[in-house]
Amino acid sequence: MPLTRSFFDCEGIELRADGEKKTLRGYAAVFDKLSKPLYGFREKVKRGAFKESVKGGNIRALWNHNTDMVLGSTKNNTLRLEEDDKGLRFELDLPDTQYGRDAAVSVSRGDVDGMSFAFNVRKQEWDETDLANVVRTLVDVELHEVSPTAFPAYPQTKVVARSVKEDYEDYFAEQLVAEERQKACNKLELNKTILTVLEKEYV
Repeated sequence: MPLTRSFFDCEGIELRADGEKKTLRGYAAVFDKLSKPLYGFREKVKRGAFKESVKGGNIRALWNHNTDMVLGSTKNNTLRLEEDDKGLRFELDLPDTQYGRDAAVSVSRGDVDGMSFAFNVRKQEWDETDLANVVRTLVDVELHEVSPTAFPAYPQTKVVARSVKEDYEDYFAEQLVAEERQKACNKLELNKTILTVLEKEYV
């Protein structure tokens, strides 16, 4: 199952320096805050969604989801994660590498002010009360990594677009009531056309 990435505007991300040590602090996700529009739905995170992931495993911090640019990990305690009343709080000790130093400069200048996280869904809920404003709530996720990113809106990349498309198709196949199915299918076909164009542009 492909990873899904969700992007939210960052709240309170900051850089602190203690001698040579530079640490980023902020929230990788905020509870009950809607994402920007995706392909036919918006998304929010329910309190407790990261609880099991934070307990164990090795979650990494990457620079803009680039697996060649590892900024830290929970295993080495260079990345520290916890859920509080607001969301998924993080502290990240940046490495003394070129991309670590670049990250510090980009955040301090305000060029990078967004956060993203990559995950697999364990449990989700859909609110289809208004088909023009469908909302997916992430109830429990398997968290893999968090990333500072320059683009807090959902990125138009082939891999991510495919993940969202699959979620969307599954939702309409399983959740929509019969009398609304045709309307939903029309919207889905439009989204498929958009995704096809985007995939061709970003291959």
